[in-house]
Amino acid sequence: MEKEYIVEARTGINIKVNEGELVEIIDLAGQQVVDFFALNQINPKEFLSAGVTIDCNESLKVTVGDSLYTNHYKKMFTIIDDDVKEHDLLHPCCRTEMYDFFYKTGENHPSCLSNINKALLETFDIRKEEITPFNIFMYTKILPDGKISVEPPKSKEGDKIVL
Repeated sequence: MEKEYIVEARTGINIKVNEGELVEIIDLAGQQVVDFFALNQINPKEFLSAGVTIDCNESLKVTVGDSLYTNHYKKMFTIIDDDVKEHDLLHPCCRTEMYDFFYKTGENHPSCLSNINKALLETFDIRKEEITPFNIFMYTKILPDGKISVEPPKSKEGDKIVL
């Protein structure tokens, strides 16, 4: 059964996905970023791991045909289609402390970490202190000197990725 959800900016939702179902994420406005995180419904201690995904794919980038892995080194999603082909696996969720560190605006600032934790508490009664999500449409350049530069997303209105 096909369902459609619209996630307003600076918010988050929890969506149950069963094995074999497709997840299509569409950038409705262009240059949006989605902090995507997932837990195993049966074992919430198993969750999407950006680090393990990098390890298993032997790459800092993922593309069509690559899989996203859990902290238990099990495939969780495979990328079926991808209009943008630029996503980030390096950065943790934005959070109050990050907004304070970089911009001095952390107090009462909505953050991806708080959005994800709200959804986790509602469904699993758990909370994560640190989450490194699959940052869909986020464009991070790795410079020759090893530094990283977060660039404007390359996604345009209507671009999508299908898992």
